[in-house]
Amino acid sequence: MTTTSGAEDRLLTPGEVAALFRVDAKTVTRWAAAGRLPYIRTPGGHRRFPESYVRALLNGAAK
Repeated sequence: MTTTSGAEDRLLTPGEVAALFRVDAKTVTRWAAAGRLPYIRTPGGHRRFPESYVRALLNGAAK
């Protein structure tokens, strides 16, 4: 699932998201591939995750 946000939001790497959730970066990649975590692709093809959504998940406020 790929999303874009109208507001400026810091984008996190899979490693940064993994550190927040205390899981391996490959787990974050699998969550994204399964559609459980929204992301955008950089021009180089890398996944980046909106920090606001990741923080909302951590706080239990994400939809």
